[in-house]
Parts: sequence; C-alpha cells; structure tokens
Amino acid sequence: MESVRLAFRVNRKDISYLRYTIESYDGMGIVKTLDPKKGLIEVRSAPGCEETVRQLMKALHREDGIPIEEVRYSG
Repeated sequence: MESVRLAFRVNRKDISYLRYTIESYDGMGIVKTLDPKKGLIEVRSAPGCEETVRQLMKALHREDGIPIEEVRYSG
C-alpha cells in the first residue's frame, strides 16, 4: 500500500522540531525535507492518517505559534 504524501511550508529553523515531533508519534508519519531553503517538507503517512497529520500541524501552529502552510508540491 502506498503512503500518502502531504507537503508543508515552514520556517527553516522549525524543520528539525517538526520532524522529531511528528516521528515521535509512532506510525503517524515520516518527514522528508524537500527544499531546505524554501522550508518545504513532506510528511508521508499511511492512507487514512492524513487528517490526523493535518490536525497535528494545525495544533502545532495554534499552540506553539509555528508558521505552517499546507502546499501543493509536485516535485
């Protein structure tokens, strides 16, 4: 089964924090940096988990003040 890919634009300084946070939730997703200069990351998750990833990203934005924007990426 193929994973679902979601792309986000974040501040470069937040990439490591987001990677460790997302990957600390066992099985939620794996983070890949697509373009470090532009702050583009990809989160790969199991099908059906994409809404959970989006909810986590919204919570990190709301509660930690991290600028996060979901974007389309066809890299």
